[in-house]
Amino acid sequence: MTGAVAGAPGPPNADISQLAKGGRTNFFGFLLRLAARLPFLFIAGRVYGAEALGRFAYAVIVVEFAAQLATLGLKRGLAQQLARTSRPQAHSVWDAMLLGGLSSTVTAAFLCLLPQIMFPNSALNGLDWLLPLTVFGLVWSDISLAALAYRLDIGATVKARSIIEPWTISLAAFGLQYYSLRDGLILSYVLSIIAAFVASIVPLLRSYGPPGYWKPEPQRLAALTRRNLPLAAADAIEWGSRRIDIAILGLLFSPAIVGIYYVAQQVASLPQKLKTSFDPILGPVITQKLEEGDKPAVARQVRQVGFWIIAAQAAIALALGIPGEAVMGLVGPNFVGGVGALAFLLLAEVVAATAVVSEAALIYVARKRNLVISLLMIVVQVALSFAVVHAMRVMQWPVLVQAAGPAIAMTCALGLASVMKARLLSRLLGARVSGWRWALVWATAPAVAVGYLATLLPEWLELLIGIPAILAAYGAVIWYRGFGHEDRELFRMKGTAAEV
Repeated sequence: MTGAVAGAPGPPNADISQLAKGGRTNFFGFLLRLAARLPFLFIAGRVYGAEALGRFAYAVIVVEFAAQLATLGLKRGLAQQLARTSRPQAHSVWDAMLLGGLSSTVTAAFLCLLPQIMFPNSALNGLDWLLPLTVFGLVWSDISLAALAYRLDIGATVKARSIIEPWTISLAAFGLQYYSLRDGLILSYVLSIIAAFVASIVPLLRSYGPPGYWKPEPQRLAALTRRNLPLAAADAIEWGSRRIDIAILGLLFSPAIVGIYYVAQQVASLPQKLKTSFDPILGPVITQKLEEGDKPAVARQVRQVGFWIIAAQAAIALALGIPGEAVMGLVGPNFVGGVGALAFLLLAEVVAATAVVSEAALIYVARKRNLVISLLMIVVQVALSFAVVHAMRVMQWPVLVQAAGPAIAMTCALGLASVMKARLLSRLLGARVSGWRWALVWATAPAVAVGYLATLLPEWLELLIGIPAILAAYGAVIWYRGFGHEDRELFRMKGTAAEV
């Protein structure tokens, strides 16, 4: 499909089928990522310990935020650039790669000069200086996969992000424990980013080819940068809203507390990957419909994908949240205290679904207004985080309860953003965009009842039997009471084998 363009003309529901196909492929990748990520958390918690994991978590958050800034919005903005260009598409892709490389040089150099930003509550050790160099791999990998997604090659994202990257970090963390318990986690991360970059650039070269007769044009690059700045800021804020809680914790609590919270965050972020399952395909489909001026179709896409994501995220939140103590206990007994944070983080992912899907369209129709809402959201989140933690300290609540404060603030801020972004997009498109349905409540009730019964079992049975039982109870109701014909399109497996 090297020459395909997203959103080719077809039947009225062709766009929904296309979204379902891409979602299926990336959902398969989500399951693979889940299978690989849990061993890493187990190894990091059991072998390296909460303190080393907390130190690693804070440093990685800083580096990944720097990479998010250096991507300059091209992860989502590249689709629009490719849809509008009259030049060879490969030239636009290499413009983006050059721009990403230049911005990565600036951000990596800044972190190398001020490494204390990555390690504010611990000394700089050993190979810590390697971390800023991963910015290049993160940025180029994101741009490569965005370019491939425009040609509907979702399999490349699955391989790079859901197989190669997580399995590399898990296997490397296991092996490097025998080299250094101090540097093992950071080296594992560096190796995983290198592996993911190679897995991204190889298919890019196959699809678009080498630069060839392409020549960089400073004026074109400057224009591309200016056009993407609002999108880059929105991307950074949306990403930061899921990571700033770790940054706040690093300032207020010890590395060990950060490590416990990090495990809860990683478990809770698994439902978030379901949203990103649709990102590579949703952007190109929306841009194509907007070029046609078909606003009702965009609203239908956002509404449909929103419901799919909310339904799936609610199922996973229930399955991981109700037996939360047993889930956190897998990583180690010291991590069980993070169950409160886990519960709010899982709720935050469900609440945020409407905001993130609405933003997928807003970045093309109202970039600046979307940015203002995102800024408001993160200001509310930061202010509320400090306020909640301070109030808990005044009331002398336990430290691990205080550590859940940023998760509570995140849930409230994301809820506010969901309401505001959905209302703005609905007004601009002239149609409802929210994916909420009352069937979600009907499906949750039996799942909670089944989950309560599961918590009465021994922990190993709670996980082995309880989680599948919760998913089955929820799934049965949502399938028969919540899903219509278009909803079931996501589960039509015809051609799935060829998709990956």
